[in-house]
Amino acid sequence: MGENINGFQGAVAGLSLADVIQLKGHNRYTGCITVSYGNHSGTIFFINGEIVHAEQGSESGERAIFEIIRWPGGTFSIHPEMTTNVCTIHCRTDYLLLDAFRRLDEDRAGTGKEEKINFTPRRKMSKVAAALQEISAVTYAVLLDKQGTPVQDSSIEAGALAGKGLFLATTGNRLGALLGLGDVKAAAVQTTNFGLLMYDSRQHYLSIAINPGCQLDSVESEIRNVLIPPK
Repeated sequence: MGENINGFQGAVAGLSLADVIQLKGHNRYTGCITVSYGNHSGTIFFINGEIVHAEQGSESGERAIFEIIRWPGGTFSIHPEMTTNVCTIHCRTDYLLLDAFRRLDEDRAGTGKEEKINFTPRRKMSKVAAALQEISAVTYAVLLDKQGTPVQDSSIEAGALAGKGLFLATTGNRLGALLGLGDVKAAAVQTTNFGLLMYDSRQHYLSIAINPGCQLDSVESEIRNVLIPPK
């Protein structure tokens, strides 16, 4: 590839990479875009039109997107068959692009300096946990396996919340066995200092920490809309 390339070339002729990202957003695209520039390459993953994960070299998430947007040109390819279960980007794609171009403008103006990409990367977590944290009353959420291990989230918060969710699930199941009711599919605990919801599926538990000032029944309706979107 020549060093004087200007603009991105790919499956959709005449469009920039940002144009393609926005187009895929409007089309609610699920899949991957691979991007190459010189010896550099990157991948951008979409779920229903929103960017959920990106990789570039050793970088991931927002930092990877910012690095790719800074490239002056390159080529891209569309791969609807490539998906991911990793979620490292939790903000809306339009906000992500605006922030990327703001940083690019700062670079060109010479005002960005080193702090332009000096931010705390967002934690990796499952897609369902990331979606639930868009609810204002949810302080944290974690998907865990039946042994209590968090899925795609190694943070201290995830470990603590997974432990609470597993305890609530096993305690509920023991009570259900004693009363002849079978396993508990959902449980809730609310105190003055803590709110917790637990949901059981075939292979996982979902543990959700709720702001103690919120009513669990109203939050549950928002959670159901995330887990089972209305038609």
